[in-house]
Amino acid sequence: MRHQCRVPELGRPADQRKALLRSLTTELIRNGQIKTTQARAKAVRRHAERAIELAKDGSLAARRRALGYIYDKKLVQALFAEASERYGSRQGGYTRVVRTMRRRGDNAEMAIIELV
Repeated sequence: MRHQCRVPELGRPADQRKALLRSLTTELIRNGQIKTTQARAKAVRRHAERAIELAKDGSLAARRRALGYIYDKKLVQALFAEASERYGSRQGGYTRVVRTMRRRGDNAEMAIIELV
């Protein structure tokens, strides 16, 4: 039974799902916003906010954990350099998910996820 197991599976096996979430998190931090489906946006929000929490911590252990998750090494350096001044007073809620029009091909709910 899967009672209370709330993992958004996104229609993929576990390894593909983890790689998808890592790449979406990397692109969100690199570009500031991405346009994707609403289910993916809600799933990537959790991972992006954890990466920003690590950057706010700023310790060596946090930096190594972020390097193990985010694909780009220079992006991690930039995130750790600016996160404390950008999100220092904020206690959470570093991302915003805004719904947009449905996708034309399959009528999927689309959303824009952006860093606040």
